[in-house]
Amino acid sequence: MIMASLLNPGAWLRLAVLAGGISAQSAAHALDEQPGEKKALEACDRKLCAMLVDKTAVGEDFRCTLTKTWGKATIKSAETVTTKWGFGDARCTVAVHMRRAELVAALTQPAYKLKVPAHTVDCLVEEDGVTKPIKATLAPKIEFKNGKAENIRINLQKIDGPLAITSVLSAAAALEDRIGLFHHAMLKSVNRYVERHCVSLLATAGKDKVEKK
Repeated sequence: MIMASLLNPGAWLRLAVLAGGISAQSAAHALDEQPGEKKALEACDRKLCAMLVDKTAVGEDFRCTLTKTWGKATIKSAETVTTKWGFGDARCTVAVHMRRAELVAALTQPAYKLKVPAHTVDCLVEEDGVTKPIKATLAPKIEFKNGKAENIRINLQKIDGPLAITSVLSAAAALEDRIGLFHHAMLKSVNRYVERHCVSLLATAGKDKVEKK
């Protein structure tokens, strides 16, 4: 759920992809996926899903450092006729910390407002053949009703980096929070993560354990 809102594929970066209209040249050098990146994401994924499916409020909190690299082609797959991605590849890293009790409450109480603590996402985005650093701080707010997300706000608090990139990100985040430009897609992503992805992931893991015995 938190990964769905922060790094799946990254809430603020997703907004940039969908709200592009940028004319910068494509980068000449690719950002390759880092060694162990996929394995680390999968480990965090299993840890979070176990908490969400088990729904036990007592236990360790969720802590994970997530890094995700997107190739330009993957990002461009989110383009529409009116929204274009003019940059190259991108990579983002964020250290996520959420209280277990709050995550469980969001899924078990009749109504709950989950306020994700401010998290800083450090990214590298290719622009004009050069890798540019971007630092964004966001504190998403997700309202749940009967265990389903019904409202979500990106709540971008601060962003630093090249103006060509940050201006688009800031505008897109503001549009999302004001008029819900991509609201439906983000809600669908969060609910699908909890209801389908996590249940399927843990069921498959359990089956594999049984077969190995």
